[in-house]
Amino acid sequence: MTTSFEIKTKKTMGLAAMQGRGFYYPFDLAFDSNDRIYVLGRGHDYDPRGARITVMDMEEEYYGTFASFGDKDGQFIWPSSIAISNKDKIYVSDEYLNKITIMSTEGDLISSFGKFGNSEGEFDGPNGLVFDDNNQLYVVDHKNGRIQVFDEDGNYIRQFSSEGESEGKLNLPWGITHHSDDSLYISDWGNHRIQEFSTSGEFIRTIGAKGNNEKNLLHPSSCAIDDLGYIYISDWGNHKLKVFDNKGNFLCSNRGEATLSKWAQDFLDTNVQEKEARLKANLVFELESFEDDPFTESSHVEKLFWCPTSLSFHKEKLLIVDSSRHRIQVFNKVQKI
Repeated sequence: MTTSFEIKTKKTMGLAAMQGRGFYYPFDLAFDSNDRIYVLGRGHDYDPRGARITVMDMEEEYYGTFASFGDKDGQFIWPSSIAISNKDKIYVSDEYLNKITIMSTEGDLISSFGKFGNSEGEFDGPNGLVFDDNNQLYVVDHKNGRIQVFDEDGNYIRQFSSEGESEGKLNLPWGITHHSDDSLYISDWGNHRIQEFSTSGEFIRTIGAKGNNEKNLLHPSSCAIDDLGYIYISDWGNHKLKVFDNKGNFLCSNRGEATLSKWAQDFLDTNVQEKEARLKANLVFELESFEDDPFTESSHVEKLFWCPTSLSFHKEKLLIVDSSRHRIQVFNKVQKI
Protein backbone atom coordinates (compact mmCIF):
# COMPACT_ATOMS: atom_id res chain seq x y z
CA MET A 1 0.00 0.00 0.00
CA THR A 2 1.36 3.44 -0.93
CA THR A 3 2.02 5.72 2.02
CA SER A 4 0.31 9.12 1.98
CA PHE A 5 2.38 12.29 1.98
CA GLU A 6 1.89 16.01 1.98
CA ILE A 7 4.12 18.95 1.08
CA LYS A 8 4.65 21.81 3.52
CA THR A 9 5.01 25.27 2.02
CA LYS A 10 7.84 27.31 3.50
CA LYS A 11 7.89 30.72 1.82
CA THR A 12 8.02 32.59 -1.49
CA MET A 13 11.04 34.52 -2.78
CA GLY A 14 11.40 37.06 -5.57
CA LEU A 15 9.55 39.86 -7.31
CA ALA A 16 8.66 40.68 -10.90
CA ALA A 17 11.24 43.23 -12.09
CA MET A 18 13.00 43.77 -15.40
CA GLN A 19 15.96 45.46 -13.73
CA GLY A 20 17.33 45.78 -10.23
CA ARG A 21 16.11 43.51 -7.45
CA GLY A 22 13.85 40.83 -8.90
CA PHE A 23 13.34 38.43 -11.82
CA TYR A 24 11.59 38.56 -15.17
CA TYR A 25 10.65 35.06 -16.38
CA PRO A 26 13.27 33.18 -14.34
CA PHE A 27 14.10 29.76 -15.77
CA ASP A 28 16.62 28.13 -13.44
CA LEU A 29 18.84 28.64 -10.40
CA ALA A 30 22.04 27.32 -8.86
CA PHE A 31 23.94 27.67 -5.58
CA ASP A 32 27.63 28.47 -5.17
CA SER A 33 29.87 27.22 -2.35
CA ASN A 34 28.90 30.24 -0.22
CA ASP A 35 25.19 29.42 -0.46
CA ARG A 36 24.45 32.35 -2.71
CA ILE A 37 21.68 31.74 -5.26
CA TYR A 38 22.16 32.64 -8.91
CA VAL A 39 18.76 32.97 -10.58
CA LEU A 40 18.84 32.79 -14.37
CA GLY A 41 16.34 35.17 -15.98
CA ARG A 42 15.02 34.38 -19.44
CA GLY A 43 13.29 37.67 -20.13
CA HIS A 44 10.63 37.96 -22.81
CA ASP A 45 10.79 38.38 -26.57
CA TYR A 46 8.98 41.72 -26.27
CA ASP A 47 11.16 42.96 -23.40
CA PRO A 48 14.50 41.15 -23.08
CA ARG A 49 15.76 43.14 -20.10
CA GLY A 50 15.13 40.15 -17.86
CA ALA A 51 17.86 38.11 -19.59
CA ARG A 52 20.39 38.30 -16.74
CA ILE A 53 21.49 36.64 -13.52
CA THR A 54 20.18 37.86 -10.15
CA VAL A 55 22.23 37.01 -7.04
CA MET A 56 20.57 36.52 -3.63
CA ASP A 57 20.53 34.12 -0.67
CA MET A 58 17.92 32.11 1.21
CA GLU A 59 17.33 35.02 3.59
CA GLU A 60 16.46 37.10 0.49
CA GLU A 61 19.49 39.34 0.79
CA TYR A 62 20.12 40.90 -2.63
CA TYR A 63 23.67 41.03 -4.05
CA GLY A 64 23.06 42.51 -7.48
CA THR A 65 22.76 41.31 -11.07
CA PHE A 66 25.06 40.71 -14.02
CA ALA A 67 24.96 39.72 -17.71
CA SER A 68 22.51 41.12 -20.27
CA PHE A 69 20.61 40.45 -23.48
CA GLY A 70 22.63 40.24 -26.69
CA ASP A 71 24.80 38.04 -28.87
CA LYS A 72 28.20 39.27 -27.69
CA ASP A 73 30.46 37.26 -25.39
CA GLY A 74 28.92 37.09 -21.92
CA GLN A 75 25.43 37.96 -23.17
CA PHE A 76 22.34 35.78 -23.69
CA ILE A 77 19.40 35.62 -26.08
CA TRP A 78 17.42 32.63 -24.76
CA PRO A 79 19.24 31.49 -21.60
CA SER A 80 17.83 28.18 -20.41
CA SER A 81 19.83 26.55 -17.64
CA ILE A 82 22.54 27.38 -15.12
CA ALA A 83 25.00 25.14 -13.26
CA ILE A 84 27.92 25.91 -10.97
CA SER A 85 31.01 23.71 -10.81
CA ASN A 86 32.84 22.69 -7.63
CA LYS A 87 35.30 25.47 -8.47
CA ASP A 88 32.50 28.06 -8.43
CA LYS A 89 32.47 28.62 -12.17
CA ILE A 90 29.06 29.44 -13.66
CA TYR A 91 27.84 27.67 -16.82
CA VAL A 92 24.82 28.99 -18.76
CA SER A 93 23.21 27.34 -21.79
CA ASP A 94 21.67 29.48 -24.53
CA GLU A 95 19.09 27.85 -26.82
CA TYR A 96 19.30 30.59 -29.43
CA LEU A 97 23.07 31.08 -29.59
CA ASN A 98 23.70 27.31 -29.29
CA LYS A 99 26.56 27.70 -26.85
CA ILE A 100 27.56 27.36 -23.23
CA THR A 101 28.98 30.46 -21.53
CA ILE A 102 31.37 30.12 -18.59
CA MET A 103 31.58 32.99 -16.08
CA SER A 104 32.93 33.73 -12.63
CA THR A 105 30.56 34.30 -9.72
CA GLU A 106 31.37 38.01 -10.07
CA GLY A 107 30.02 37.94 -13.62
CA ASP A 108 33.34 38.05 -15.48
CA LEU A 109 33.46 36.11 -18.74
CA ILE A 110 35.86 33.14 -18.70
CA SER A 111 35.11 31.43 -22.02
CA SER A 112 32.39 29.79 -24.09
CA PHE A 113 32.01 26.73 -26.30
CA GLY A 114 29.63 25.24 -28.82
CA LYS A 115 27.95 26.18 -32.08
CA PHE A 116 24.91 25.12 -34.09
CA GLY A 117 24.96 21.62 -35.55
CA ASN A 118 24.58 17.94 -34.78
CA SER A 119 28.21 16.79 -34.76
CA GLU A 120 30.24 16.15 -31.62
CA GLY A 121 30.39 19.29 -29.49
CA GLU A 122 27.70 21.07 -31.52
CA PHE A 123 24.19 21.91 -30.30
CA ASP A 124 20.66 22.53 -31.48
CA GLY A 125 19.01 24.32 -28.56
CA PRO A 126 21.15 23.33 -25.54
CA ASN A 127 19.11 23.29 -22.37
CA GLY A 128 19.60 21.48 -19.03
CA LEU A 129 23.05 21.41 -17.40
CA VAL A 130 24.42 19.37 -14.52
CA PHE A 131 27.79 18.30 -13.12
CA ASP A 132 28.57 14.82 -11.80
CA ASP A 133 30.92 14.03 -8.91
CA ASN A 134 33.89 14.02 -11.30
CA ASN A 135 33.12 17.59 -12.42
CA GLN A 136 32.03 16.43 -15.85
CA LEU A 137 29.33 18.60 -17.42
CA TYR A 138 26.24 16.97 -18.95
CA VAL A 139 24.42 19.13 -21.51
CA VAL A 140 20.90 18.39 -22.72
CA ASP A 141 21.04 18.88 -26.50
CA HIS A 142 17.32 19.65 -26.81
CA LYS A 143 16.51 19.40 -30.52
CA ASN A 144 19.19 16.80 -31.24
CA GLY A 145 17.57 14.53 -28.62
CA ARG A 146 20.81 13.56 -26.90
CA ILE A 147 23.06 14.20 -23.92
CA GLN A 148 26.61 15.45 -24.49
CA VAL A 149 29.35 15.29 -21.87
CA PHE A 150 32.24 17.76 -21.53
CA ASP A 151 35.04 18.53 -19.13
CA GLU A 152 34.93 21.80 -17.20
CA ASP A 153 36.82 23.59 -19.99
CA GLY A 154 34.27 22.59 -22.61
CA ASN A 155 36.24 19.77 -24.22
CA TYR A 156 33.96 17.07 -25.68
CA ILE A 157 34.11 13.66 -23.97
CA ARG A 158 31.17 11.55 -25.14
CA GLN A 159 27.43 11.48 -25.82
CA PHE A 160 24.50 9.12 -25.38
CA SER A 161 20.87 8.58 -26.43
CA SER A 162 19.18 9.77 -29.62
CA GLU A 163 15.81 11.06 -30.83
CA GLY A 164 12.82 8.77 -30.51
CA GLU A 165 9.83 7.60 -28.48
CA SER A 166 10.98 4.19 -27.24
CA GLU A 167 12.58 3.75 -23.83
CA GLY A 168 16.13 5.05 -23.73
CA LYS A 169 15.45 7.59 -26.49
CA LEU A 170 14.59 11.27 -26.02
CA ASN A 171 12.17 13.70 -27.62
CA LEU A 172 12.98 17.38 -26.94
CA PRO A 173 14.53 16.71 -23.51
CA TRP A 174 14.71 19.68 -21.12
CA GLY A 175 16.10 19.30 -17.57
CA ILE A 176 18.72 16.94 -16.16
CA THR A 177 19.52 15.98 -12.57
CA HIS A 178 22.45 14.08 -11.10
CA HIS A 179 21.69 11.88 -8.08
CA SER A 180 24.12 10.84 -5.37
CA ASP A 181 23.96 7.19 -6.53
CA ASP A 182 25.64 8.43 -9.75
CA SER A 183 22.55 8.22 -11.91
CA LEU A 184 20.97 10.85 -14.16
CA TYR A 185 17.30 11.78 -14.38
CA ILE A 186 16.30 13.44 -17.65
CA SER A 187 13.05 15.33 -18.18
CA ASP A 188 11.94 13.86 -21.51
CA TRP A 189 9.65 16.81 -22.32
CA GLY A 190 8.36 15.61 -25.68
CA ASN A 191 7.65 12.09 -24.43
CA HIS A 192 5.97 13.26 -21.18
CA ARG A 193 8.16 11.24 -18.83
CA ILE A 194 11.30 11.14 -16.73
CA GLN A 195 14.02 8.71 -17.82
CA GLU A 196 16.80 7.47 -15.59
CA PHE A 197 20.24 6.65 -17.02
CA SER A 198 23.62 5.76 -15.61
CA THR A 199 26.30 8.40 -16.06
CA SER A 200 27.78 6.17 -18.74
CA GLY A 201 24.52 6.46 -20.70
CA GLU A 202 22.86 3.13 -19.98
CA PHE A 203 19.06 3.29 -19.77
CA ILE A 204 17.66 2.25 -16.38
CA ARG A 205 13.93 3.02 -16.18
CA THR A 206 11.04 5.36 -17.00
CA ILE A 207 8.89 7.29 -14.51
CA GLY A 208 5.53 8.71 -15.55
CA ALA A 209 3.52 8.77 -18.77
CA LYS A 210 1.49 11.26 -20.79
CA GLY A 211 -1.72 12.59 -19.30
CA ASN A 212 -3.37 15.33 -17.28
CA ASN A 213 -4.58 13.22 -14.37
CA GLU A 214 -2.80 13.19 -11.01
CA LYS A 215 -0.46 10.29 -11.78
CA ASN A 216 0.58 11.30 -15.29
CA LEU A 217 2.78 14.05 -16.72
CA LEU A 218 2.45 16.65 -19.44
CA HIS A 219 5.75 18.06 -20.71
CA PRO A 220 7.83 17.74 -17.51
CA SER A 221 10.65 20.29 -17.37
CA SER A 222 12.75 19.36 -14.35
CA CYS A 223 13.08 16.96 -11.44
CA ALA A 224 14.95 16.64 -8.15
CA ILE A 225 15.78 13.60 -6.02
CA ASP A 226 15.84 13.59 -2.21
CA ASP A 227 17.96 11.41 0.07
CA LEU A 228 15.30 8.66 0.04
CA GLY A 229 15.35 8.54 -3.74
CA TYR A 230 11.92 10.14 -4.03
CA ILE A 231 11.41 12.00 -7.31
CA TYR A 232 9.98 15.53 -7.36
CA ILE A 233 8.87 16.62 -10.82
CA SER A 234 8.04 20.01 -12.27
CA ASP A 235 5.02 19.02 -14.35
CA TRP A 236 5.24 22.06 -16.61
CA GLY A 237 2.26 21.32 -18.85
CA ASN A 238 -0.06 20.62 -15.91
CA HIS A 239 1.37 23.50 -13.81
CA LYS A 240 1.96 21.19 -10.85
CA LEU A 241 4.60 19.71 -8.60
CA LYS A 242 4.31 15.91 -8.53
CA VAL A 243 6.09 13.46 -6.25
CA PHE A 244 6.86 9.77 -6.85
CA ASP A 245 8.56 7.34 -4.49
CA ASN A 246 11.83 5.56 -5.27
CA LYS A 247 9.91 2.76 -7.01
CA GLY A 248 8.15 5.20 -9.30
CA ASN A 249 4.79 5.08 -7.48
CA PHE A 250 2.81 8.32 -7.40
CA LEU A 251 2.61 9.96 -3.96
CA CYS A 252 1.08 13.41 -4.24
CA SER A 253 0.81 16.64 -6.22
CA ASN A 254 0.60 20.33 -5.44
CA ARG A 255 -0.73 23.26 -7.53
CA GLY A 256 1.29 25.88 -5.64
CA GLU A 257 0.85 27.77 -2.38
CA ALA A 258 2.65 31.05 -2.95
CA THR A 259 2.59 33.81 -0.35
CA LEU A 260 4.03 37.32 -0.47
CA SER A 261 7.81 37.37 -0.61
CA LYS A 262 9.92 39.72 1.48
CA TRP A 263 10.72 41.74 -1.64
CA ALA A 264 7.04 41.96 -2.59
CA GLN A 265 6.13 43.09 0.93
CA ASP A 266 8.84 45.76 0.79
CA PHE A 267 7.35 46.99 -2.49
CA LEU A 268 3.83 47.18 -1.06
CA ASP A 269 5.02 48.94 2.09
CA THR A 270 6.50 51.73 -0.03
CA ASN A 271 3.63 51.88 -2.53
CA VAL A 272 0.58 52.53 -0.37
CA GLN A 273 -2.00 52.69 -3.17
CA GLU A 274 -0.87 49.31 -4.52
CA LYS A 275 -1.08 47.87 -1.03
CA GLU A 276 -4.60 49.19 -0.45
CA ALA A 277 -5.80 47.87 -3.80
CA ARG A 278 -4.38 44.45 -3.00
CA LEU A 279 -6.09 44.33 0.40
CA LYS A 280 -9.44 44.94 -1.32
CA ALA A 281 -8.89 42.29 -4.00
CA ASN A 282 -10.30 38.76 -3.82
CA LEU A 283 -7.15 36.70 -4.37
CA VAL A 284 -8.53 33.28 -3.30
CA PHE A 285 -11.40 31.99 -5.42
CA GLU A 286 -12.43 28.97 -7.45
CA LEU A 287 -12.73 28.98 -11.24
CA GLU A 288 -14.84 25.95 -12.05
CA SER A 289 -14.96 26.72 -15.76
CA PHE A 290 -11.16 26.41 -15.95
CA GLU A 291 -10.76 23.12 -14.09
CA ASP A 292 -9.66 21.41 -17.33
CA ASP A 293 -7.48 24.36 -18.35
CA PRO A 294 -4.69 24.69 -15.75
CA PHE A 295 -2.85 27.34 -17.78
CA THR A 296 -5.78 29.76 -17.70
CA GLU A 297 -6.55 28.92 -14.08
CA SER A 298 -2.96 29.62 -13.05
CA SER A 299 -3.04 32.93 -14.91
CA HIS A 300 -5.98 34.03 -12.73
CA VAL A 301 -5.10 32.58 -9.30
CA GLU A 302 -2.00 34.17 -7.84
CA LYS A 303 -0.93 31.41 -5.43
CA LEU A 304 -0.78 28.70 -8.12
CA PHE A 305 2.22 27.59 -10.15
CA TRP A 306 2.26 29.12 -13.60
CA CYS A 307 4.75 27.39 -15.93
CA PRO A 308 7.16 26.04 -13.28
CA THR A 309 10.42 25.41 -15.13
CA SER A 310 12.99 24.16 -12.64
CA LEU A 311 13.29 22.67 -9.17
CA SER A 312 16.14 21.65 -6.91
CA PHE A 313 16.94 20.74 -3.33
CA HIS A 314 19.18 22.78 -1.06
CA LYS A 315 19.65 21.74 2.56
CA GLU A 316 16.34 19.89 2.63
CA LYS A 317 14.43 22.80 1.14
CA LEU A 318 12.78 22.33 -2.26
CA LEU A 319 13.04 25.43 -4.48
CA ILE A 320 10.69 25.67 -7.46
CA VAL A 321 11.26 28.32 -10.14
CA ASP A 322 7.77 29.59 -10.92
CA SER A 323 8.61 31.26 -14.22
CA SER A 324 5.48 33.09 -15.37
CA ARG A 325 4.91 34.39 -11.83
CA HIS A 326 8.51 35.67 -11.61
CA ARG A 327 9.23 34.03 -8.24
CA ILE A 328 10.57 31.01 -6.38
CA GLN A 329 8.26 28.89 -4.23
CA VAL A 330 10.06 27.15 -1.35
CA PHE A 331 8.77 23.98 0.32
CA ASN A 332 9.93 21.84 3.18
CA LYS A 333 10.61 18.22 2.31
CA VAL A 334 7.65 15.91 1.91
CA GLN A 335 6.32 14.94 5.32
CA LYS A 336 4.66 11.66 6.25
CA ILE A 337 1.07 11.89 7.50
